[in-house]
Amino acid sequence: MIRPLYGLVLTGGRSRRMGADKAAIPYDGRPQLARTFDLLSSRVTRCFVSTRGDQRDDPLRRAYPLIIDMLDDCGPASGLLAAYAAHPRVAWLVLACDLPLMDVATLDALIGARDDTRYAAVAFQGVHDGLPEPLCTVWEPAALEALTQQVATGSVRSRAVLLDDATCILPPPASRALENVNTPAERTKATKMLENQQDTQCLT
Repeated sequence: MIRPLYGLVLTGGRSRRMGADKAAIPYDGRPQLARTFDLLSSRVTRCFVSTRGDQRDDPLRRAYPLIIDMLDDCGPASGLLAAYAAHPRVAWLVLACDLPLMDVATLDALIGARDDTRYAAVAFQGVHDGLPEPLCTVWEPAALEALTQQVATGSVRSRAVLLDDATCILPPPASRALENVNTPAERTKATKMLENQQDTQCLT
């Protein structure tokens, strides 16, 4: 039987390029964290928010089940490793909180490709560099154990774990779902794209 799938929304970044907390930025009138959590939680058994220790009392984040990062200065891998430590027998569908164009079809493609007898992870090929995209990925326990072993060697590179024959690499989605929004200019662009999507839906 395939392992249960839990969800993890990554919100522990410092948003230096954006200049504002990306989790709190509104799209369609709602904070991006709320949008991402609702989208992800509809596809998994349980869903959590990954955050730094100094963010645990943030009013937005504390409304959700939290998993606190275990390591400093390890980027998104900190959240992954903390999730694995808390629930080591499940798979994790990890989703960064700076993907406002993410959609259900993209998540379903990842979930549909799962086969934990063959694959330790399922990831999309990156649009710009062709490398696996670690921030919208299904991580099975075997892949997270490999990430844990990296820590023991003093190296934490989540993308390197995915560069393995045990990873199922899917072609990039046809939509713009994997477009990261890290700067005010990118936020403006994403907002216009969402508005165009809504206009198109209203016309159909």
